[in-house]
Amino acid sequence: MTPSVRLRPVREDDLPMLQRFLTEPGLVGLDWTGFRDAQEPVRRFAADGYLGAESSRLIVETGSATGDDGPDPTAAGFVGWQATGYGVAKSWEIGIALLPQWRGQGIGWRAQALLCDYLFTHTPAERIQAGTHPENTAEQRALEKAGFRREGVLRSVEFRAGRWRDGWLYSRLRSDPAPS
Repeated sequence: MTPSVRLRPVREDDLPMLQRFLTEPGLVGLDWTGFRDAQEPVRRFAADGYLGAESSRLIVETGSATGDDGPDPTAAGFVGWQATGYGVAKSWEIGIALLPQWRGQGIGWRAQALLCDYLFTHTPAERIQAGTHPENTAEQRALEKAGFRREGVLRSVEFRAGRWRDGWLYSRLRSDPAPS
């Protein structure tokens, strides 16, 4: 049975999980770029609760919101978005990080589809994009299930594990069909 998925704002009790993503090698898989400031999530939460005009995060939660049709809700990871675009055309670039025990269960694609629905409902953006690694076939499938189309290769876009690497760019437009 696939767990339920919903998005909610970051709470103070989520901060230890966010700190883990910055301090535990490999927890974010291929996106590990070395140790980062573990107090950054505390400062960001104090500044705007992770709901800013140019970048934001929501917690991916699994389980029952009421507790009466399954286990209590559990934070499985987070989704985030940041402003990007060309000239006056603002669009969003999204990303996701799930704890390892929640991967491979269909949570990621559904969380990303929910985030797109949220952004298309509450912002005028026409475009949402996401990048991934050529070797991350699970994320490629998740993005496609969430309604994204692969646009192409971004050459030498990321420095990771001692060398420059290519990335793949995906997008979903407001007019693209939503996933079922």
